[in-house]
Amino acid sequence: MADDPYDILGVKRDASQDDIRKAYRKLARKLHPDLNPGDRAAEEKFKRVAAANDIVGDPEKRARFDRGEIDAAGNERPPPQEHFYRDFAERPGAEAYGGAGGYEDILDDELLSQLFGRGGAGARGGRTIRMRGQDVQGRLALDFLDAVNGATKRLTLPDGTTIDVTVPAGTRDGQVLRLRGKGGKGMGGGPDGDLLVEIEVGPHRHFTRKGDDIHLDLPVSLREAVLGGKVEVPTPAGAVMLNVPKGSNTGSVLRLRGRGVKRADGTAGDCYVTLQVVLPDTPDPDLEAFVEGWEAGKAADPRQGRFA
Repeated sequence: MADDPYDILGVKRDASQDDIRKAYRKLARKLHPDLNPGDRAAEEKFKRVAAANDIVGDPEKRARFDRGEIDAAGNERPPPQEHFYRDFAERPGAEAYGGAGGYEDILDDELLSQLFGRGGAGARGGRTIRMRGQDVQGRLALDFLDAVNGATKRLTLPDGTTIDVTVPAGTRDGQVLRLRGKGGKGMGGGPDGDLLVEIEVGPHRHFTRKGDDIHLDLPVSLREAVLGGKVEVPTPAGAVMLNVPKGSNTGSVLRLRGRGVKRADGTAGDCYVTLQVVLPDTPDPDLEAFVEGWEAGKAADPRQGRFA
């Protein structure tokens, strides 16, 4: 699988954590954007390597990935809608099947009597129900910036109860957050189920997210475009100053390193600012007079060669 973190890091599935750490460091040194300025291919590979290390470089996440609980992006995999008793019997701590037609680990004497017309002895010593609680699914709508920066939100469950959900920075639209032990109650001493919260991220009026990068269109004046200068730019984490080079044009893209979406490994994506040169809303006679007398401008043809 192309996105398999083991394949991305070039290690086997049974590799030790030390081997994974060494493989990540080797690739990071080779592909880091600071060592490959302007190389977008290397930058994208570095992002994939960092994301892969975030999964298998963490022993707990690696174990969950290997069990199929999360995917290669770290998103929760929702369980099947139906759960059969044999699924629970295979979980750690579940009792083995045996006797009473294979039901004695999930049925107590009273239920056996009701279902099969048997007396208390049918449950062999009164072994009671031991079943994991059912997982509960919920949905949480988030503002764009809350998903990017992280937040704590209160979720109302179908039964009317509320719970505070901690949303990690960098959460994606459609991602499922697992809150362990916050689902249905277990039976007979069995563990409680989990609460699976699917995230819905709303759009932002200025920012667009692509992977871990943020994209933004920034209006600049004709003076700023021609002469250059520092301008204030909004980012998800707050406004910063951006240096606009002299002679910038509409469509010019400037990058703010590390001003994108935060990753679990402490790194962050970038913020890409696309300049949009905007003329004054009100006609300016001085500007018109300058352009009218600008001899070089009369000969310039920005369309030359573009539509051939």
